[in-house]
Amino acid sequence: MAKALRNISEIRRFFHRNEEPIYFVSATNFNLLGLDEWAKNFKYICYIDCYDGRHPNVFCPSEQPHAEFQSIEDINNYLLQHKEVVDYVKRRGGKPRFVFLMFDEETERLAKELGGEVWFPKASLRQSMDNKIETVRIGNKAGVPSVPNALAEVKDYADLKKTCEKHDLGNDLVLQSAFGDSGHTTFFIKSEADFRRHEHEIVGEGEIKIMKRIDCRGSAIEACATKEGTIVGPLMTELVGFKDLTPYRGGWCGNEILSTAFPPKVREKARDLTFKFGEQLRKEGYRGYFELDFLIDKKTGELWLGELNPRITGASSMTNHAAFAHADAPLFLFHLLEFSKKKFDLDVDELNARWADSDNIDSWSQMVIKHTDDTVDICTAAPETGIYKMLEDGRVVFDRFDYHRRAVESENEAFFLRIIRPGDYRYEGADLGILVTRGRSMTKSFQLNERAKKWIHGIKTQVSGKALPVAQAGPALADPAFKIL
Repeated sequence: MAKALRNISEIRRFFHRNEEPIYFVSATNFNLLGLDEWAKNFKYICYIDCYDGRHPNVFCPSEQPHAEFQSIEDINNYLLQHKEVVDYVKRRGGKPRFVFLMFDEETERLAKELGGEVWFPKASLRQSMDNKIETVRIGNKAGVPSVPNALAEVKDYADLKKTCEKHDLGNDLVLQSAFGDSGHTTFFIKSEADFRRHEHEIVGEGEIKIMKRIDCRGSAIEACATKEGTIVGPLMTELVGFKDLTPYRGGWCGNEILSTAFPPKVREKARDLTFKFGEQLRKEGYRGYFELDFLIDKKTGELWLGELNPRITGASSMTNHAAFAHADAPLFLFHLLEFSKKKFDLDVDELNARWADSDNIDSWSQMVIKHTDDTVDICTAAPETGIYKMLEDGRVVFDRFDYHRRAVESENEAFFLRIIRPGDYRYEGADLGILVTRGRSMTKSFQLNERAKKWIHGIKTQVSGKALPVAQAGPALADPAFKIL
């Protein structure tokens, strides 16, 4: 009988010797940056080459004609059918294991066709968990409270008012539809005029989450539900809706990780609630990686459940690079371990206690930089991926190529991962790239600090574009309105 892995050292060795191919298939490798150095035979299959062919474990097939992508699932399904990808996977042999940021039933079918398996819970289960209405219900079962809310269909404004009176939610409201990115499906309603503006996105959409609006800070925490219990990562701040970074009000645009971002009591409570939620997810049949957003009331310090993402997220790169990840192992390695079916005995309580220690949390920040102007053109130049320096006069200059964010040595350096490429359309909301720095990007009052603004400006000025030919300049080019990160 195969021996069970009994400690972190044996888990690390198990992946160091891994012989079966594991593939992360996505638009870019950003979400699981650096995982290839923890697991042998871990490769990235990507649509966008952020590295100009210089990353040894990133495979990007040549562009083939395809229907316009409407989602990350579309991108992944295109990649899994691409002849160059099929040949690459077959050539490398073994039984392929696939992990994704997003996938659907078609992705599962294509993975099976390639002789592989998807190392995540079924798409149908993820889809039902991803429902913001369902999140409230799971949280209630787990004893993890949501902001005072009502779950109801909305017929018109009068109907909304009636529901709010019944549940004592007041007049200042936040409405969320069951699915979708918060930057696009969160509506702030104070008056009938506000409601009219978003009526077509609210009425006829089924059950809506109607919340009392609170003055809060956003935060994010990732965890992994394993057979031994739920392993919990650190609480991170969220950058939301900053006009320098995103055109979307309420749109996520980055994170910070630092031990002093929130009072110890808040951090402890968030970890405790995340553990409870993970244990409830296990009862619901879900296992593996997930992320929770918590809303922290500025007045009371009260923690409320915001939403569940049953997957890796844009914050995963931060979690998996934290100091504890280098000392022990990245959180995602436990996800791979759970799906490998390898027996392991782990003291989850002891691991969680160690990861809660502030010495295991160092200070980093990431900012997702989008094109924020209401213009459309074609990108002619974009800064390449690598390490940048900020000079004393505030200018930002390219220093050297690298694909490791740990190569950033001081707060005057940053790692930039380029997303936009020359020849791409640059439209409002288009991702230009991700900037990772040491230290904070926000002030104590959670506004962008001056250093962050200089970094953003320094990168943005290196992206240029040219006007579209007149024939193309009409409204034909629509914002794809889906996050690729």
